[in-house]
Amino acid sequence: MRPPLRKTAALPITSSRREDKIVNRRKLLSFALAAVAAAALSPLGAIAQAQYPARPIRLVVPFAPGGVVDTIGRLWAQRVGPSLGTIVVDNRGGAGGVIGAGEVAHAQPDGYTLLLGNTSTQVLNPAAMSRPPYDPVKDFITVDMIAISATSIIVHPSLPARNLKALIAYARSNAGTLSYGSAGAGTVTHLAGEMFKQRGGGLDIVHVPYKGAGPGITDLVSGYIPMMTPNVTAQLLSLHQAGKVRILAVNAPRRLKAAPDIPTAVETLPDMIALVFSGVFVPAGTPKAIVDRISQVTRQALADAGFQNTLVQSGFEPVLDSSPEKAQRFVDQEHARLVPVIKASGFKL
Repeated sequence: MRPPLRKTAALPITSSRREDKIVNRRKLLSFALAAVAAAALSPLGAIAQAQYPARPIRLVVPFAPGGVVDTIGRLWAQRVGPSLGTIVVDNRGGAGGVIGAGEVAHAQPDGYTLLLGNTSTQVLNPAAMSRPPYDPVKDFITVDMIAISATSIIVHPSLPARNLKALIAYARSNAGTLSYGSAGAGTVTHLAGEMFKQRGGGLDIVHVPYKGAGPGITDLVSGYIPMMTPNVTAQLLSLHQAGKVRILAVNAPRRLKAAPDIPTAVETLPDMIALVFSGVFVPAGTPKAIVDRISQVTRQALADAGFQNTLVQSGFEPVLDSSPEKAQRFVDQEHARLVPVIKASGFKL
């Protein structure tokens, strides 16, 4: 028979062996931390970023088809498509742009869901709502500005006013009887009307909100309303040239390239500026490499004279010197300038 196996006592861990284990653990820990740091710097990974985009990109336009923002979004998508691949324009209108913007704010920050945001979604709506569904500063990264559209002050040809001073005088002598139409409560066109009333010395003009600029312009041309404050578009300029409406002023800091004969409101009323900026925004947390990539192709598109001319002829002013940093500063400036007007007007969403 074999003798029973003898149990040997475990060797004591010496101080030297303890130090070796501690060193090895520290090395493993340092490797793990380095990996985590690399992942933090590149959430999608270097390979994923190098392949971006690897599938179609969804561009959410938070308004109905055919409007100013939708037009700019589709023009942008066409121009950057050769560089970014397939871009699907998804119109998610409702609540003045809040629904679509809120959807993007809570989307995966991987560069495949973009927002064609504007003044309403990034400034006006959050300021006019008691409980906005998103924070325009914390929930988004501003990628770039594309174009700026000016609002205007237009009247039916039957109204005797042929310039802004005459319109102010007419409004004062007909207090409470004059009305103006807008594209809806809480829109920039609504803000433009309220700003005109404030800058004109507290004019008593009744607001008539429409479900979009189109129905309001139709009523203006038909003579159902005497005045409106819509965004300048190619269609509106055509109506002006045909004598069906009279554009008294554009609410921009300088005259439009597409209509240099139409004066600006600031030539009569200081700081009467009501613009709609349109730009690309992504959910907070989107990797910087992807943000820079989208900004780069946007700048390349806007450097093209043909694209610039298309925007100008559509009534828009292309933004040629933007960047993520400059675009964010512009949004901040518009917020500081417009929120006091919102508070003074008292309108809520």
